[in-house]
Amino acid sequence: MGISALFALDIKGKPIISRDYRGDVPLSCTEVFTRHLAEADSECELTPVFEEGGVTFCYVQHNNLYLLAVTRLNTNAMAVVSFLHSLITVFAHYFGELEEESLRDNFVICYELLDEVMDYGHPQFTEANILKEFITTHAHKLEASAAPRPPMAVTGAVSWRSDGIRYKKNEVFLDVVESVNLLVNANGTVVRSEVTGALKFRTYLSGMPECKLGLNDKVLLDQNRGGGAKGKSVDLEDIKFHQCVRLARFENDRTISFIPPDGAFELMTYRLATVVKPLLWVDCHVERHSATRVEYIVKARSQFKERSNATGVQITLPVPADAIAPQVRCSTGSANYAPESSALVWKMKQMPGGKEYLLRAKFSLPSVASTDDQAAKKPPIQVKFEIPYFTVSGVQVRYLRIVEKSGYQALPWVRYITVAGNYEIRFA
Repeated sequence: MGISALFALDIKGKPIISRDYRGDVPLSCTEVFTRHLAEADSECELTPVFEEGGVTFCYVQHNNLYLLAVTRLNTNAMAVVSFLHSLITVFAHYFGELEEESLRDNFVICYELLDEVMDYGHPQFTEANILKEFITTHAHKLEASAAPRPPMAVTGAVSWRSDGIRYKKNEVFLDVVESVNLLVNANGTVVRSEVTGALKFRTYLSGMPECKLGLNDKVLLDQNRGGGAKGKSVDLEDIKFHQCVRLARFENDRTISFIPPDGAFELMTYRLATVVKPLLWVDCHVERHSATRVEYIVKARSQFKERSNATGVQITLPVPADAIAPQVRCSTGSANYAPESSALVWKMKQMPGGKEYLLRAKFSLPSVASTDDQAAKKPPIQVKFEIPYFTVSGVQVRYLRIVEKSGYQALPWVRYITVAGNYEIRFA
């Protein structure tokens, strides 16, 4: 990948900072981008990659900024876009929030970072933790020393972890977080169902530890059936790893082997396109007592095992925009009318499995403007919840081993959590 120049532009397309790496593209090329930007506002949407006059333009938008990369070479466009997103992460790490004002206030450190993350158009270091070692946020300049030298992580193969990390207590915390995306018809038919998962680590380990993680992956367990491997397996799809994972090792024997970054990071994400039974079912019945009075009878039922317990349950029930004078009763939790969003919000701190709760709400409709067509256009009921120590897919961590040359013993902690993602139930 060879980038000729990088630009940070304001929302109108005017340059704030720029860095020319190869000298083969005039800095006035931003005028071409500004013209395309103006044409896109009036005619069509601007594509993230386009070419004009032998120059390829790649850009991403973040807040009130455009980060633009230009090149004359036949470069991998996705690699350029990925680099721009990494650059956003680096800037945000230093400035807290990346926007036009933060760039103008810190232009010195911006140029220092642009010099370090790329050399002659080729990406170098995009890990903020490593850059932090030799570019200080407060001084906005390189750290001065009698014999300056780059840290080991820069010259070694492990760019995401520094050398010399020490902890009194070595621990690893792993959260297996699964998000349930569900769209259900009023009759209980599942229209759309998907589970997305993430393995989120927090590592506090000394030295350069080698970690090995084993899951109940279907491909791996099928390979080991002859060796007596038993138990439920899960067919994971769309797996995406952190850069620390050795991909060749995973492709050979499905072993997830890695040297972890220090602190919090996301090791892996996955997806399962499987039909999921609604964990929390909401049945809403609407009764019209008169032209100006309407009553909602809502039943919330947990459809998971009794030993599990949902926390932070929130049911957002759409109501007519002109509804006033609410009278609400619920068997548990609290319900409040939110007129700014035309919804009734029912909150429960806890909801054990196999339970059913009831809510009744009466509203006045002074405008008498509601029709059957308007009722049919009601947005769906939205549900939020979190179920600890529970996974929908059945993903399990079979083992997590930590080996370091000093031979210390590390404590691994594993926790499973299921949360509601885009979880919606349509009205009858």
